[in-house]
Amino acid sequence: MKLIKSLTKSNGFRSFLCWVGAQYIRLVYLTGTWQVINGDTPQQFWDEDKPFILAFWHGRILLMPYCWNRKKNIHMLISQHRDGQLIAKTVGHFGIQTVEGSTSKGGVQALRTMLKALKGGESIGITPDGPRGPRMRASNGIVSVAKMSGVPVLTCAFGTTKRKHLRSWDRFCLALPFSKGVFVWGDPIHVPKKADADELLAYQQQIEDSLTTVQNTCDELTGHPPVEAA
Repeated sequence: MKLIKSLTKSNGFRSFLCWVGAQYIRLVYLTGTWQVINGDTPQQFWDEDKPFILAFWHGRILLMPYCWNRKKNIHMLISQHRDGQLIAKTVGHFGIQTVEGSTSKGGVQALRTMLKALKGGESIGITPDGPRGPRMRASNGIVSVAKMSGVPVLTCAFGTTKRKHLRSWDRFCLALPFSKGVFVWGDPIHVPKKADADELLAYQQQIEDSLTTVQNTCDELTGHPPVEAA
């Protein structure tokens, strides 16, 4: 047990685990066959060099590096928790930059970094139910960023025919190799800069509903029942 604890605290060993995780993600994607639904929506933003806020549920983070156009920069909001650091190192193998903090816990510096990136024409990624839930319930942080930046939110999810769900708070979707898979994109959601408190709540619900819709669509297309929100 002492050896296991010492290994898990070792930066070198954790970096190795993140490398293994990245190779597994590549294996799943390269051995699968993939369909993209509503992919013209993000493609238009990429073609016009316009930034947007990518949103997806925490439980579907595994293959999201492959929903992205690798030629475009994106800054992913990652928690400062140890699990968040593991995710950051793993997605770093795909050229994804990370911002430490949380939109729901007063991450002022993280907010400034995200707004600066969006102002500079680079996109950001947020899991609105992260880092610890409740599952599939959007926090108010994402609407705040959308309002302050004037940049739209695009929701996305993936699903695969072969997979397992972990018994974690987010019902993490572990996609398996040699699957048929799908990525589903939602339509842009624009949050007006003059939106009041009640309107922000409505947009927050709209983002949550869109996230759940794209995820449920992925599950339906890959032959699985929907994951229930917390």
